[in-house]
Amino acid sequence: MSLRPTVDFLLHDWLGVESLRERERFADHSRETFDAVLDTCERIAREKYAPFNRLVDTQEPHFDGEKVILPQATHDAQKAYAESGMLSAAQDYEIGGMQLPYTVEAAANAFFAMASVSIGSGMLTTGNANLLMAHGTDTQKRVFALNEFGGRWSGTMCLSEPQAGSSLSDVATRALPDGDDFMDDPLGPRFRLKGNKMWISAGEHELTENIIHLVLAKIPGPDGKLPPGVKGISLFIVPKKLVNTEAELTGERNDVALAGLNHKCGWRGTTNTLLNFGEGKFPVRGAAGAVGYLVGNPGEGLRCMFHMMNEARIGVGMAATMLGMAGYHASLAYAKDRPQGRPVGPEGKDPSRPQSRIIEHADVKRMLLAQKSYCEGALALELYCARLVDEQHTGAADAANEARLLLEVLTPIAKSWPSEWCLEANSLGHSASTAAMATRATFRSSSTGATTA
Repeated sequence: MSLRPTVDFLLHDWLGVESLRERERFADHSRETFDAVLDTCERIAREKYAPFNRLVDTQEPHFDGEKVILPQATHDAQKAYAESGMLSAAQDYEIGGMQLPYTVEAAANAFFAMASVSIGSGMLTTGNANLLMAHGTDTQKRVFALNEFGGRWSGTMCLSEPQAGSSLSDVATRALPDGDDFMDDPLGPRFRLKGNKMWISAGEHELTENIIHLVLAKIPGPDGKLPPGVKGISLFIVPKKLVNTEAELTGERNDVALAGLNHKCGWRGTTNTLLNFGEGKFPVRGAAGAVGYLVGNPGEGLRCMFHMMNEARIGVGMAATMLGMAGYHASLAYAKDRPQGRPVGPEGKDPSRPQSRIIEHADVKRMLLAQKSYCEGALALELYCARLVDEQHTGAADAANEARLLLEVLTPIAKSWPSEWCLEANSLGHSASTAAMATRATFRSSSTGATTA
């Protein structure tokens, strides 16, 4: 069973994505160009991602004392994705983009998430670069964002801290001006950061030449104390390896050190890290402190970061959706193939008759239909949000404002609803498969919502 018919229906029959061609930004596109993008991504996902989904789940990232080791399949998939141009798919032609509607980009990325969400498909890198295009200086865009869009470098978002969790008002990472000339650095006002960041996905690896961290930190006041609350948070570009204004590596490592790898229940093929900034393991010019460049104005870091956080929420929702969709497709294939039991006729069961496939069992059919509803409904929600993003960016003023307001409501739902209900879909898939190997009592417990082991 293929995902493509569902994607085509949602894009063309429901969302009417072809109508976007009437707008100047998308005028060069057609149904054919949209289909070509989907065909390419579907092929790469099938060839470079899906065959290695189990491999990257079992061969988790590990640290050899010098660097993080990932399977070669992850390197190959990363390269294929970058070469496809999907990192900059929605960007302007002038910087190497396709000016593709975000709706089509999101649909194309769904194939990668379904094939192997654990390998990843550049969500953080694209979000990082998009933030810099919105809030960075011209030099920051040229040096950092463009190299992320090109796949040469990758990006992260560094918010949470070990002692604060998700309470951003309590972040304790400090940023101090780096020298008397800190305001004169062409890459942006230069600071030295010291602190720890936890649960940083893709925070350390060898997949790209450099890693660009976007880090939330606070600049101390005249009394040396950190400002309370979220209004005192600023945003900084902290590259793993220092670069010059020509985007060339200087040969000097920044003071960012891997403190540990987190081993999660899911997304096991993606590095998830605890990073130490400025502990002195890699001193820069003889001093401890990670060099970072201010993005935007001091104290406006959280406002800037929300640009990336909202993109990430939709991306996480899509990942959860496609995990559920992969489970549904696996359950459906299994139910069509697995024989179990025989129909009961007037004379009872006839052992001479062939066994029934479990998809013919009413309760299994109910569970499969519930899976289908949760997952296809979630995919519709994600693509609808993507369509609203296109409306916000390219629609008429009134329509754009309405789309913006609706996105403010739907974006948290787009992350949380699939994360809950597509997990439930996979639980149903587990129940459907175990039903074939258990007694009739298992069917009764499933129908009442009880958990089956």
